Amino acid sequence: MYWANLAPDTYHHFINNPIFGGFSLHFISNELFMVLFFAIAAVEITQSCLPGGNLNPFSKAINPLLGTLGGVVGPIGVYFLLNSTLGAPELTNGWGIPTATDIALAWLAARMAFGERHPAVSYLLLLAVADDAIGLAIIAIFYPNPSLPAEPVWLLLTCLGMLTAYGLRNLRVHNYWPYLILGGVMSWTGLHSAHLHPALALVFIVPFLPHAPRETKQIFEEDPSDRSPMHQFEHEWKIVVDFGLFIFGLANAGVEFSNIGTVSWIVLASLILGKTVGIFSFGWLATRLGFGLPRDMRRRELLIAGIIAGTGFTVALFVSGEAFTDPAIKGAAKMGAMLSIVAAGGGIVMARLLKIKKVH
Repeated sequence: MYWANLAPDTYHHFINNPIFGGFSLHFISNELFMVLFFAIAAVEITQSCLPGGNLNPFSKAINPLLGTLGGVVGPIGVYFLLNSTLGAPELTNGWGIPTATDIALAWLAARMAFGERHPAVSYLLLLAVADDAIGLAIIAIFYPNPSLPAEPVWLLLTCLGMLTAYGLRNLRVHNYWPYLILGGVMSWTGLHSAHLHPALALVFIVPFLPHAPRETKQIFEEDPSDRSPMHQFEHEWKIVVDFGLFIFGLANAGVEFSNIGTVSWIVLASLILGKTVGIFSFGWLATRLGFGLPRDMRRRELLIAGIIAGTGFTVALFVSGEAFTDPAIKGAAKMGAMLSIVAAGGGIVMARLLKIKKVH
C-alpha cells in the first residue's frame, strides 16, 4: 500500500508487466499460488471429516456449518441493505466480497483471544476455511469473465483429473507428486479453459490423497506420527504458502488512498456487522435445534468468533479483483477489505472485556 501511494507507476509496472517467464506477478499470485492456498484448506477440511476430526460424526459439523452459512448470508444481506440505501447500482456486483474470512489473520487473532487450544479456535478456523471455499465458488459461478464466456465442456478435463487421482489411490501410490502433476494439471487446465477460476484446481484432487485412517490433531496442528501423502503435502508446502501470502498481499493490496469511497464502507460494515450477526444467530439457532457448540464453548465465545471472522483480507481482496472492472471501484472495494483487519483487534479486545479464559 505504501509503494502504491508513493510511486504508483512503478508499483503497477512491477505487478502487472510480464517478468517471470512471460507471466506477471499478479498472474502468478492469483492464478498459481492461490491453487496451493486452497489446497491446504482442502487438506484441513478432508482431515476434519475423518474419524476423530472436528466434523466427524456429521452431527458435530451441523453447528459450524450453520455458522458458516450465517457468515455468508449475513454479510450478503447487510451489503444489499446498505447498498440500496447508501450505494449505487454499479456497486451491486460487490455482494460476494464480504463472504470470505482471512484464515491466517483469523487464526492469529483467535489464538490471542482464546489461547492455543480453546475449541473456539478450531470452530473459527473451520468457518474460515469453509467460507473461503464458498467465496471461490461464488467467483466461479457469479463472476465469470464477460469477454470469455464459460465453456463447461472443459470441466470434463477436471473430472478426468479427479478420475486419475482416484486411480492413483487405488494403485496405492504413496507419493503426492503424481497426484499433483497428473490430476492437478488436468484439473487446472480444465478450469482455466472453461473460463472458471483455476484457484480451485487442487480442491478436487486433494481428497484423493492417501491419508491417515483417523485424525488425532486439531485443525492446522502438526502430527509427527502421520507420514501419509496428504500430511506430507501439507507439511512440505505450508511454508511456501506462508511466503506466498506475502506475495499475494504485495500483488493485491496496492490500493491508493484516493480510491476510498462508498463501497469501502459498505464492504467494511458488511464484513464486521454481517459476519458477527450471521455467525452468532445461526450458531445460536443450531443450538436451539439440538446441535450444540463444542465443549467449553459458549455464546460469548461464539460472539467473539463472529467478530474475528469479519477479518476479510486475503480472499476478500481476491473477490474484489473479480467483482469489478472499474479500477476506481475495484480499489475502493479492496480498501474496505483491508480495513476489515480492525475486526481481529476488536475480537481480541472483546475477549478481554468478557474475561474469556485462555486455554493453552
